[in-house]
Amino acid sequence: MVELLRLNDPVRLSWLLAVLEDRGIAAVVLDSHTSVLEGSATAIPRRLMVADEDEAPARRLLAEFGELDG
Repeated sequence: MVELLRLNDPVRLSWLLAVLEDRGIAAVVLDSHTSVLEGSATAIPRRLMVADEDEAPARRLLAEFGELDG
């Protein structure tokens, strides 16, 4: 698994998951529960992860939407 982004915005995260899924790229979010349990809004960001073989297409796709530099 490869980390694409770390973020705390659940709406943006949900949108990114939908964008990836729409293109057939499976993604998972790690640290959601830890982030909530910790109680601080920004102390533990959630990680958007994809399989190693999906990293390049996922990065290109997110870059198209202005979420990554390339």
